[in-house]
Amino acid sequence: MALTFRFAQEADTPLILRFIRELADYEHMLDQVVADEAVLRDQLFERHRAEVLFALENGTEVGFALFFHNFSTFLGRSGLYLEDLYVRPEHREKGVGRALLHQLAAIAAERGCGRLEWWCLNWNTPSIGFYKSLGAEAMEDWTVYRLSGKALSDLEQPEA
Repeated sequence: MALTFRFAQEADTPLILRFIRELADYEHMLDQVVADEAVLRDQLFERHRAEVLFALENGTEVGFALFFHNFSTFLGRSGLYLEDLYVRPEHREKGVGRALLHQLAAIAAERGCGRLEWWCLNWNTPSIGFYKSLGAEAMEDWTVYRLSGKALSDLEQPEA
């Protein structure tokens, strides 16, 4: 499988919304999606509040990651916060999620970020197992996952 990656452009707004709705449906939260194309266009492409990275297989978008910068006062550096990572069901267990995280780790390194973190629903045991296999650790009293130091730099490098 040959994956490629690209950052979303404004014309991708309907596709981004489709991915968000698919993810919300998977998480049994579709009724909570209030975002629409106008809001996403404004927030992502006019105000630049977040970025979207697509994973493509044979030129077709099969997964996405929506992320933005946060800041650690303890590190004194920004980090990347992964708001959503979603791979369409028929493309799971093919390395797409891992490849998206590799790309995010590389972006974090390129931008001088100190960590990459995200939240995960407690019932989502397949994702939790996957994240832990990368070296991510659950934060005490929070369900937040973080890659830093060696785990982040290891993830930056694609597997041979």
